[in-house]
Amino acid sequence: MNPAWSVIVFTTVAGAAQGLVVVVALGRLLGLRMSAAFAGGALWLAFTMLLVGLGASFLHLGRPERAWRAVTMWRTSWLSREVIVLPAFAAVVGLWAASGGASVLLALAALLLALGLWWCTAMIYACLRFIQEWAHPLTIVNYTLIGLASGAVLATALAALLGDGFVQRAVAPWALTVTAAAAAGRWLALQRNAGLKLRSTVQSATGIRNPRVAQAAMGMTGGAFNTREFFHGRTLAVLRSVKLGFVLAAFALPSALLLWGLASGSGAAFVLAALVQAPGLLAERWFFFAQARHPQNLYYQVVS
Repeated sequence: MNPAWSVIVFTTVAGAAQGLVVVVALGRLLGLRMSAAFAGGALWLAFTMLLVGLGASFLHLGRPERAWRAVTMWRTSWLSREVIVLPAFAAVVGLWAASGGASVLLALAALLLALGLWWCTAMIYACLRFIQEWAHPLTIVNYTLIGLASGAVLATALAALLGDGFVQRAVAPWALTVTAAAAAGRWLALQRNAGLKLRSTVQSATGIRNPRVAQAAMGMTGGAFNTREFFHGRTLAVLRSVKLGFVLAAFALPSALLLWGLASGSGAAFVLAALVQAPGLLAERWFFFAQARHPQNLYYQVVS
């Protein structure tokens, strides 16, 4: 597939905001001592990130003024459900931030809506049975775990900047744990996708049953929607480089920096972990879309 940067930014930024809200919500529900500065700062930051993500999602629409129509298919469409849950989640986070972040009821509501939003977003892709790389429960697992990890790492950085040492020490082990879990989940997905045997073939795409079919053209003499939107046009070498880059930047290096911060008590390590992880998360989401092989590319893109 051809990754759309509007969707990459939306899913990455909104996912980190959800993870940050989950940290504050669990802290409230578990009775964790948090300074008002940290709780309020985290919630306002998450609210801003959700607005940024919402704005990025509008850039993906051909007719943004008709976005409201997306909610009408909520009975059957996961995209429609996401369109409903996202503003509701942002509204609850904004209300919670405005009230000072002390409400346990709003904490519970925000936690449930964050989990619901991850489910809706991931199911948009997991429900597409013809995209085999996405049609698996690991898609839901990875959207959730990566969001939790990025939000937790961001929380440690924010706590370090605000001087909230108690939260920093309490959240850092959680951040390290969920980052390791996210890395394991993503590795399982990479292993699964590397061994996929595609159901569609050149024979099934063209209707020619001869076992020796060689494609001599990409299906069109010039560019069209099919050649632009369903294939990224990058080489295998680029894909391998991006994969290595996000494994290091999104998981390995942040984990090492979190360990350094826990061992030394250095707040700079937590801030650096968040800064390093940010481009890694964007690379991971780009790869998620680019790795997906649409069956139509058997006819429109691949040339023997």
